[in-house]
Amino acid sequence: MFKEFKEFAVKGSVIDLAIGVIIGGAFGKIVSSLVNDIIMPIIGGIIGKVDFSNFFISLDGTRYATLQEAKSAGAATINYGVFLNVVIEFLIISFSLFLVIRQINKLRKDKEPEPVTSKKCEFCFSEIPIEATRCPHCTSKLEG
Repeated sequence: MFKEFKEFAVKGSVIDLAIGVIIGGAFGKIVSSLVNDIIMPIIGGIIGKVDFSNFFISLDGTRYATLQEAKSAGAATINYGVFLNVVIEFLIISFSLFLVIRQINKLRKDKEPEPVTSKKCEFCFSEIPIEATRCPHCTSKLEG
């Protein structure tokens, strides 16, 4: 069982998956920073210097200036501003992945399949030119 697990763990696909997860985590941090440190301040500035992370509803009925104040007071909150940040982050990641996959698909489409120039003789299984009507190896008459 250990031998089978070792073979599974060192297969290329498992290692590729691990690398993908690590790179994905790093990419997620970059996108989080892009959303929180660049995009949201710009959007907040456009609509009146608003910080979306401070959009929340306090469930204890008390009005707090910031989410941090509410958390310090131990108030239960509905943090719809933080949720909005996460939704925008998701949309950016989704759009980025869409662009990457779109480019990969374009590269795959650009490769035209190589034209078939040979076939196998149905009698001796030798490789012969596609136009051949007789096999040069076994001299069998070929159909079509």
